[in-house]
Amino acid sequence: MRANLEDTFRHKGLRKEMVDTLKKKGITSDKVLQVMNEIPRHYFLDTAYDIYAYEQRAFPITADQTLSHPYTVAYQTQLLDIQPFNKVLEIGTGSGYQATVLAGLKAFVYTIERQKELYDETIKQFPFKAKYPNIKFFFGDGFKGLPTFAPFDKIIITAAAPIVPTDLLDQLKSGGQMVIPVNVENDNSKQLMKRITKVDEGLFDEEIFGEFQFVPMLTGVNKT
Repeated sequence: MRANLEDTFRHKGLRKEMVDTLKKKGITSDKVLQVMNEIPRHYFLDTAYDIYAYEQRAFPITADQTLSHPYTVAYQTQLLDIQPFNKVLEIGTGSGYQATVLAGLKAFVYTIERQKELYDETIKQFPFKAKYPNIKFFFGDGFKGLPTFAPFDKIIITAAAPIVPTDLLDQLKSGGQMVIPVNVENDNSKQLMKRITKVDEGLFDEEIFGEFQFVPMLTGVNKT
């Protein structure tokens, strides 16, 4: 990842167009739209994608992972309804863009990445170390989460889960919510976006939203 850290008037204009498109596609949260208008998305991509960073599509990053479609980032974030000082667990750090959006909403973000190559690169090149000290990065297995730091107000999974991991449900506090894309039965190429609310210990309420496409959520870690 060789990001261009110059944020020009052209970048700002393209970012405004991206946000206007998100509005037209149904994103209604003013605070989500505002923070996505403030954060330079091109900072998280190779310079080869610099002028394309604000298009409505996903982009490849290290270790065969992707930077999610802007609409997907906005949609998941809107579903989470982040409040200032919420404690949020993110599964799948990727480039760090989604974590930055959450941090821009004043959440305390704990983000975990299983691909060591990608984790090392993101830590090294993350452009907002000073601006967002409320992001904590971890290398590990997303299926296991971060029990040491639980419970969490919110959990977001940014990869296609075959099932809803029980370890992560256990790490939600009562009243907390998880947003997770879960594979459609008999078709792992599509996922249903779910929002799960922990009503009480062992008691959950599940809502189902639209279909999306994500890279697979895998168990264990990849240290190569």
